[in-house]
Amino acid sequence: MPYRVPEAKRLRLIVDTDAANEADDQFAIAHALLTPRFDIRGLIGAHYGARDADSMERSCREIEKLLRLMRLDGRYAATPGAPAAMKSEREAIVSPGSDLIVREAMRDDDARPLFVIFLGPLTDLAAAYLSEPRIADRLTAVWIGGGTYPDGAAEFNAGNDIAAANVVLGSGIPLWQVPKNVYSMIRVSLAELAAKVRPQGELGRYLFEQLVDFNERWGDKPAWPKGEMWMLGDSPAVSLLLDDHAFEFDMRPAPRLRADGAYEHAADGGGRLIRVYRYVDARFTLEDMYAKLALFHEATKEG
Repeated sequence: MPYRVPEAKRLRLIVDTDAANEADDQFAIAHALLTPRFDIRGLIGAHYGARDADSMERSCREIEKLLRLMRLDGRYAATPGAPAAMKSEREAIVSPGSDLIVREAMRDDDARPLFVIFLGPLTDLAAAYLSEPRIADRLTAVWIGGGTYPDGAAEFNAGNDIAAANVVLGSGIPLWQVPKNVYSMIRVSLAELAAKVRPQGELGRYLFEQLVDFNERWGDKPAWPKGEMWMLGDSPAVSLLLDDHAFEFDMRPAPRLRADGAYEHAADGGGRLIRVYRYVDARFTLEDMYAKLALFHEATKEG
């Protein structure tokens, strides 16, 4: 990048992603890897429910593919997360991914803040917390998931591990939640992506073409995808760490999730507070990603 971020303003970041689930994680992963403010400490492949029995392994392979396209495969590798959802709120599924979170959180040799962004279920964070509760005051989690407040509703990421979500919501871990009505604000048309992403070299072509391919594979479903647009719903996990939108969230008592994704609030309105976003700036999010893809393409052409 043609600028540097002062070291005191940088932060440590772990990305936990169900990268093979559909087509938007890839944009957020690339965006994070291209962001100088982040010191990437790991990328964890997450499961995405029962649709594919090997979903976690597929996510790891997708991460590795992106790393090769970005010529970063010698620097980073995909770390396997849990292969499936928790069976109960007491049964942690310990994995190399949850171990990575614990290990990085418990470091005493780096005072920079640690953020872990979750683009899918919270399985690996719940396992990390259950195995080492002291991580609760040593990291901040950003979660793309959960239904609209105050009632909640079925939502894909939450629904892929309700037990894990309840472990995290009931913990002391600082949590920034980006619910469905907010992450859905990152709307793009395929024409916009064709004009702004596809021309950006091998990486840009792959990001665009894998989304179009997914759109085609699901072409017989009338409701979703809609055919000529997409929601890059995972991307706020990146842009909110560039600017936390200080006036665009509410501190709310953490609910519990019912099996259907509805929120269950304490009768007295109490509970520990979490940050729940009500808005994210789509222009800021998308234009920063487009600019970094273009700058990366120019730099790799020159290199």
